Amino acid sequence: MPQVVRSRTGALRGSSPVPPLPHRFRSLADREAVEVLHRAARVLVASLPALTDRLVEALYAQEPAYRAAIDSDRAEVWQEVHHSLRHNVGSLIQPREFRESAHRTSRWIGEVRAEQGVPLDAVLHAFRMGGAMVWQDLVDETARRDPDDVRLLVHVAADVWNFVDEHCGVVADAYRQAERRLSWRRENRQRLMVAALLDGTARIADLAEAAEMLGLPEQGRYAVLAVAGNHRGATVSVPAAAVGGAEAPLPGAGGGVRPSVTLPGPTAVARPSVSLPGPEGGVRPSAPLPGPEGVARPSPALPAAEPGGAVLWHPGPDADFAILPLTGPSGELSELAATLDVPPGTRAGIGSAVEGLAALGEARRLAETALRACPASGGTVLLDEHLPDALVVSSPALAGALADRVLGPLDRLDPADRDVIVETLTAWLDADGSAQRAGARLYCHRNTVLNRLRRFEQLTGRCLTRPRDAVEVSLALAARRLVGG
Repeated sequence: MPQVVRSRTGALRGSSPVPPLPHRFRSLADREAVEVLHRAARVLVASLPALTDRLVEALYAQEPAYRAAIDSDRAEVWQEVHHSLRHNVGSLIQPREFRESAHRTSRWIGEVRAEQGVPLDAVLHAFRMGGAMVWQDLVDETARRDPDDVRLLVHVAADVWNFVDEHCGVVADAYRQAERRLSWRRENRQRLMVAALLDGTARIADLAEAAEMLGLPEQGRYAVLAVAGNHRGATVSVPAAAVGGAEAPLPGAGGGVRPSVTLPGPTAVARPSVSLPGPEGGVRPSAPLPGPEGVARPSPALPAAEPGGAVLWHPGPDADFAILPLTGPSGELSELAATLDVPPGTRAGIGSAVEGLAALGEARRLAETALRACPASGGTVLLDEHLPDALVVSSPALAGALADRVLGPLDRLDPADRDVIVETLTAWLDADGSAQRAGARLYCHRNTVLNRLRRFEQLTGRCLTRPRDAVEVSLALAARRLVGG
């Protein structure tokens, strides 16, 4: 018994076992107590089936987390409890022979319970219930055999309970390690599935599984948000109302806001976060408890993401992408683009809405096009509201050729003179062809605007009152601004 002695505090904190006292320091009463303990424990080994029955009944009555498993397959639970008791009671008699196998059993139980989603508190409670029942049976058997020997058990009581605490520590460590593995596996599966959806490589046969795993409707409406620039380590706030949630503070420490599922990239750099309101927590699926060693374990159940308002991020080398579930009116993307809060210097592009998870690959390409149409200085571009710019960036070579053909004659001017004409052209087009409003923006008289426009026509041979020429000039200016050249 001394070989399994461990401080309760040390066992719970994962510290090293307390070394047993040398034999010469053991009192005669201690040796007699160990003999009494061994005699009673041998009787328990002989009556393990009955002890197992009582412990299973106690678990069913006192620990709700085990009740569903016992109802599902009582025989498997019984075998597992019996297996654990046999090794642990055997450890009281022969610590060296049974210690490692008892630890393996406890680690196995901790891992299996983590895979099934049984709360750790319930697992530890079950172990302590078993320890209490074993101790009570040891006392009862000793009292039945010789009531005077009961007083000797006081000398080994700490050893027995330190043994129970030691195994609680083993179970807790195994449980937490398994939880970390399951969390990594779940996040990795989600990451791979989101990547396949956004790349357009997901198989049609996998869409139902993807919808369940990610908590997204297979036939819902979606858009994709692309973010690039100075956003890593910053926060990109997506209005919850725009993606099916309710209005809420976005985002912040507290405020009742639930963070969305965030998929980290291949590096340690922080990815943009999106905060959305939603219900707290989630229910993990249950599964039958497996049997003792040698029985195949079930595949770990992966809980689905919470539906309604979830935003899933996928990192890329040049930009990050978010899947936006759309549940509101057709104009919700305009509202989202207007209220999207991005850090200075960050570029964001929102593609057009698509129908169904199968179209997310196309939605990503649309978002990339919108991102290319975003100015280098930063901001947000909604593709549906910048289609001419999207046409320009979709074919950089043709855009450059158009810019050279239309604006090339201006390159022979002094750069300052050229920039004045380009600025005037841009202001005039933004003012819907009004020289008055363009002059107000440029802080000059309308006649100055008209003189600059006439000079442009003379240099390029274009006529701004001709619709075709006006379109070409507008696209050429967009090409110079977005593509360069």
